Amino acid sequence: MQAQKKRTTGAFLLLFALLLALLAANLTIGSVRVSLPELIFVLRARGGVSTAARIVWTLRLPRLLAAALLGGALAVSGFLLQTFFANPIAGPFVLGISSGAKLTVALTLIAALSRGRVLGSGALIGAAFLGSMLAMGFILLLSARIKRMSLLVVCGVMIGYIGSAVTEFAVTFADDQNIVNLHNWSMGSFSGITWANVYVIAWVVLAGITLSFLLSKPMAAYQLGEGYAQNLGVNLRRFRLELILLSSLLSACVTAFAGPISFVGVAAPHLMKSLFKTARPLVMVPACFLGGAVFCLFCDLLARTVFAPTELSISSVTAVFGAPVVIWMLLRRRGD
Repeated sequence: MQAQKKRTTGAFLLLFALLLALLAANLTIGSVRVSLPELIFVLRARGGVSTAARIVWTLRLPRLLAAALLGGALAVSGFLLQTFFANPIAGPFVLGISSGAKLTVALTLIAALSRGRVLGSGALIGAAFLGSMLAMGFILLLSARIKRMSLLVVCGVMIGYIGSAVTEFAVTFADDQNIVNLHNWSMGSFSGITWANVYVIAWVVLAGITLSFLLSKPMAAYQLGEGYAQNLGVNLRRFRLELILLSSLLSACVTAFAGPISFVGVAAPHLMKSLFKTARPLVMVPACFLGGAVFCLFCDLLARTVFAPTELSISSVTAVFGAPVVIWMLLRRRGD
């Protein structure tokens, strides 16, 4: 017990250290380099008219905060789905939930832009949440008929492909001058995030993470079996609904502001389970949030800098690092 506590403390300290290092790296590294002393001065001054101040406060700081919050949201959403379906491969991208949100947001944006309207953050999150719930509802209908989780995951992947194909079709033939930005969003990107976006993201994500953490006790019981959870007084119907709503809300917030981001929701929870050597929700919810933040900050740094000034889509980079984790996980489970 004492050894587990020490391991948990050490793992959290490691995540915090990585998070701080990546925050500093994302603020200093880019097309325009900002030295560490200059960064400290700009942050302490809380702005300024210098080039470094404008780059840090207008471009990099809101972007990295969004990447950290949305990465954490994706990882926690993936953990909730893995708990719900009792499958380590379940995740918002794999099950097609992100693609459903992507489709409804794209159609909503195209309809609004064709009429010269600009949508607010609430409308984008609402559209993404609707798409997430539609995709999740379809997955739940399939789960009532398909008992093998491997087949259900395949169906989720197919739903994702269909949603992405329809989205690409709509984006390709949409008639609007902002279509390039819409195409970049559909590929996944943290660019263009403003402080107004960050405030909305922070409220939605932190509320979702807090509510998820409050479900730690029934989640721990549910992990031991439905019968065990019922014996402890868990209302299964209400509990499942809460998991669905929270996971959909968190993934919808990500899709609304950054587009679909692949593999974070699957890979980050598995990496955290390996690091902490536990699947206890009381530990895993904050661990997944920090792990997802670290994962996305690292991938976004590479997306911005590897081929600068050309920027890669964030999903391309997360797939490079996330897919091998998923493959390793599957091979490890088969070996067990």
